[in-house]
Amino acid sequence: MAREIDWTDSLEIGILLQEKFPEVEPYSVRFTDLHRYVIELPGFVGDPAKSTEGILEAIQTAWNEEWEDAK
Repeated sequence: MAREIDWTDSLEIGILLQEKFPEVEPYSVRFTDLHRYVIELPGFVGDPAKSTEGILEAIQTAWNEEWEDAK
């Protein structure tokens, strides 16, 4: 079973998003889509209503760092 992750695990979420969507440029993803991507990740246990713009920005930044490293 996947490790449980929540909204505050932005680094782990960024890694998982990079693994799941390696061809997607993270800064091209709308926050509504990013929110959906996160809540659909295996092991995600966070309350979907608890995300904020700041949390999604942190996740998107972490994902972008992983994406840049993978180039």
